[in-house]
Amino acid sequence: MSQRDYYEILGVNKNASEQDIKKAYRRMAMKYHPDRNAQNPEAEAKFKEVKEAYEILSDAQKRSAYDQFGHAGVNGQSAGGGYGGGAGGFNFGDIFEDIFGGFGGGGARGGRSRAQPGADLRYSLEITLDQAVHGDTVQIKVPTYVGCGDCGGSGAKKGSKPETCQDCHGTGHIQMQQGFLAVQQICPTCRGAGQTIKDPCTSCHGQGRVRKEKTLSVKIPAGMDNGDRIRLSGEGEAGLNGGPTGDLYVETYVKKHDVFERDGNHLYCDVPISFKMAVLGGEIEVPTLEGRVKLKVPAGTQSGKLFRLRGKGVKSVRSYSVGDLMCRVMVETPVNLTAEQKALLEQLDESFAKGGDKHNPYAQGWFKKVKRFFEGKQ
Repeated sequence: MSQRDYYEILGVNKNASEQDIKKAYRRMAMKYHPDRNAQNPEAEAKFKEVKEAYEILSDAQKRSAYDQFGHAGVNGQSAGGGYGGGAGGFNFGDIFEDIFGGFGGGGARGGRSRAQPGADLRYSLEITLDQAVHGDTVQIKVPTYVGCGDCGGSGAKKGSKPETCQDCHGTGHIQMQQGFLAVQQICPTCRGAGQTIKDPCTSCHGQGRVRKEKTLSVKIPAGMDNGDRIRLSGEGEAGLNGGPTGDLYVETYVKKHDVFERDGNHLYCDVPISFKMAVLGGEIEVPTLEGRVKLKVPAGTQSGKLFRLRGKGVKSVRSYSVGDLMCRVMVETPVNLTAEQKALLEQLDESFAKGGDKHNPYAQGWFKKVKRFFEGKQ
């Protein structure tokens, strides 16, 4: 056919890679394709010329022969007329499949997968602080889809089985072509499954799975906290058409405790002490997760002071480290005083006043700071 230089026809140099040649052909083929140039009779001739050039240069042996001997080295090896693929082993459809991403695949290239994995599920589990700290095993009930026991998950009535879809031949899709454009869509007969069920299972109505509430045993590791998750592999929803089962994620939420407040691996608790103990000091029993312990309160302890009890907190679920228990002492103000008690307090306060700063160092220091603050404003 054409005696023009094949490299010139495709607009590439002689050192062009296979990928460069393929890209150039895509561009030229789309430009001159007859379906896109119905009113231009010269387009088909140019298209055949481009096709011939690509057919030679895309084949390593033919290209080598052409590079050494020119057109004489490849005479009779080109496919000649037409553009639908043909005798020379050239498949024009492969190029346009690459251009449009393969139309989703099909046939030997791998059709739509009939097996669909089941969905993952999430379950919110409320636990006590004691369960979170020490661990536990609890039973939960989860509504989910499980494989149908009557049909074994096939969806077909017992004694029968699904058949290959006659419309899509098991690929799950059909392809419609009009001129240059090819459109692929899910097969309306089997809805993409690639199989049809003539006699569906009466229990699952052909779905292969049924709704059921499962009872599961969940082991809670010691040290769990709010938002931590436990993964139960294969305990989610059953898949469709033999697809794998999803997973179940159990997310823990710790109930509010009457005594302790948790912050990571540390525990906090408020411990009320009397005015006398705050002034003179003493010992008081405080709770821990392991039982009661004695806390020594020094004389002159101020309200809100934190005392750390090391190793009395929570063991981490991810390491061997153990948090601490932080006891916050709160000096309790006496209420509902008698007249005698009020009089005694007045006398006590007068005696404190005679001692000056030594009895109220924090108050005196605070008043001095306030005074400097207002003086700085003036």
